[in-house]
Amino acid sequence: MSERTSPVTWLTDMDGVLVHEGSAIPGASAFLARLVERERRFLVLTNNSIYTPRDLRARLHASGIDVPEEAIWTSALATAKFLAEQNPGGSAYVIGEAGLTTALHEAGYTLTETNPDYVVLGETRTYSFSAITRAVRLIEGGARFIATNPDASGPSLEGKLPATGAVAAMITKITGREPYYVGKPNPMMFRSALNRIDAHSESTVMIGDRMDTDVVAGIEAGLETILVLTGSTALADVDRYPFRPHRILDSIADVVDLV
Repeated sequence: MSERTSPVTWLTDMDGVLVHEGSAIPGASAFLARLVERERRFLVLTNNSIYTPRDLRARLHASGIDVPEEAIWTSALATAKFLAEQNPGGSAYVIGEAGLTTALHEAGYTLTETNPDYVVLGETRTYSFSAITRAVRLIEGGARFIATNPDASGPSLEGKLPATGAVAAMITKITGREPYYVGKPNPMMFRSALNRIDAHSESTVMIGDRMDTDVVAGIEAGLETILVLTGSTALADVDRYPFRPHRILDSIADVVDLV
């Protein structure tokens, strides 16, 4: 696969690329420092909709990584931007945490349980049976179904946790309505990120640890893609996919000299 040269903007996934279970991956701080040193525009992307960018900045800082709040782009922010463009000043019934509710409020949305324009499903550690039941009834009543991301599970120290995609599948099974997913692998999340930092796809690199979200969405958005092997995808998994990243590297430490 041909390689492009002289990237000027960088997008990188967070979990599995910069951090793993709350600890910085070796090379992450050096990579971010090199971006700042070379005055490269960048964003850290995550499908996690639980936290606000301010919360995530604090969590990253605790792991030894310094990322400005404005350099963090979440599926919650992408979802809020999408809805504000689709239906300005609309209303939503939300299942999620502060990262999602704050983003929707700031986008001018009203959160309500009565006749909302949308049911918006995000990540939470306390999925409520009554809240899911309410979402089902609102969708059957005509509310459009949106989900922040399709990830079926999330990581924890004890093992996998049910995530947005798994709960969305349950709601779909009951209602027959598929959600529209805004986060990765929807390339829309990357396009909204590019717009945020006034970047162009032909001069932007996406670094990720998953073939089925980061790499495929990056390819579809027209970005150069780098797969690092510190997260979900092992080298042996790559050949299972009908597409390939532009580069495969062991870790973010190997990206530093490419900036």
